[in-house]
Amino acid sequence: MNDLNATESNSTEHVVSKTSIIPVFGAFSGWLMDGYVSIGYLLVASTLSTQFFPNSFGSLSLVAIFLGLPFGAVARIVGSITLGNFLGDRYGRRTMLVYSIIGFSIFSFAIAFLPVYSQVGFIAPVLLYILLFMVGIFAGAEYAGGAALSMENVPQKSRLFVGSFVQSGYGVGFFLISLVIYLIEGPFHISADLAWRYMYLTTIIPALAALVIRLFTSETEVFKNMQKEGKLEKVPLFGIIGQLREYFATFLILSGLLFINIITFSFFPTLLIMFDHISYPTLNSSALIAKMSIQNAYINLVSLAGVWIGGFAGFYLFRRKLSLSVFTVLFFIAFIPAYLLTPVSNLMAVVAFSIIAFFEAAIFSSIPAFLTETFNKAHRTTAVGTVYNFAALPASFALTLITYLWYIWNKSTSIAFLLELWLSFVIIGIAVMAIGIFLSKETANSGTDSITT
Repeated sequence: MNDLNATESNSTEHVVSKTSIIPVFGAFSGWLMDGYVSIGYLLVASTLSTQFFPNSFGSLSLVAIFLGLPFGAVARIVGSITLGNFLGDRYGRRTMLVYSIIGFSIFSFAIAFLPVYSQVGFIAPVLLYILLFMVGIFAGAEYAGGAALSMENVPQKSRLFVGSFVQSGYGVGFFLISLVIYLIEGPFHISADLAWRYMYLTTIIPALAALVIRLFTSETEVFKNMQKEGKLEKVPLFGIIGQLREYFATFLILSGLLFINIITFSFFPTLLIMFDHISYPTLNSSALIAKMSIQNAYINLVSLAGVWIGGFAGFYLFRRKLSLSVFTVLFFIAFIPAYLLTPVSNLMAVVAFSIIAFFEAAIFSSIPAFLTETFNKAHRTTAVGTVYNFAALPASFALTLITYLWYIWNKSTSIAFLLELWLSFVIIGIAVMAIGIFLSKETANSGTDSITT
């Protein structure tokens, strides 16, 4: 009889139950919203730079727009501490995610109604930064809450593959907002000066979808059991002290990975605009943005394939640290030839960025399972949220730094020099991530499951 039970257990150890599907989509929807809003800002960055700053700023206006990313990154840290520490680890993952998506949607939607520089002067960028900060506070809870909600609901064996699906929500949001921008500035022929407002108006759609899904989502059994057993920590933030080594290692991994992510996925729109402007000098700004948006959509489709294939491969590799190591090495091997292809032509730039996106996305496929298994369940959302968002802070300065260095060191604004800076930044990111992987511990264990213990 015991042998029969063991056989049944082994046959279902990787099966995701029907009750787990809604929580998984609840997490997926939040990351979709994050990708939609975050990438949307970058897709219209060149337009926002002319709308919120005076013409006399020139290239510095783009530097100033990218400065909005650190504002949001600091806010995400605040959100991960407050919402994770006081909601996620004390009142539940589901509760936190309901509140976070409401705040996220309200302040994202409000950006559509901001006055611009020609109307109120420097009050305009101040208001923009304030709203970006408020968006960041609520967005800061999304990654940790979504990771805990989804990973605590699926068996260990399937966690890496399911995690890759949840992680791909960001990429789906990226893809959708690229299509939206293309439609707004392409077939609908809305001028670039107004297109960014229409884009932010559409953010309410994925937000409402995420809210509805989460209202029908139940709390995880892991959290319910902690409540019943009285094992909730009074101040979850203090619980991290006992896992400082793990915290430091994951901080390095995420710092390097998010740094790379910012200067690749988040920089692709700006680089493509530059290449398109050279290849198609007669196109106006709206046509250029529309063309860049559809190119980004193609690149992102390739990245979605990367994260899903990475999750599928990780299902068989099983080990999280091993998966991170393998995908990081493959990314580095693929990046160099892709980098060399970039300046050849506009088409080759799209091909190169697609190659980079595929292998980079594969690295991300392991992250949700790795992070949730690394930290104790009693302070999981606080630990995952803070380490992810603390790591995102230095990464958030990457675009401001690379454009500023390009501006002060190269007055001719040569794209070749910008690409050299870009390569240097990617190598730095890979080195930091490699150190973190070396210092980290394996989380998957066929004998016990660290998520529930």
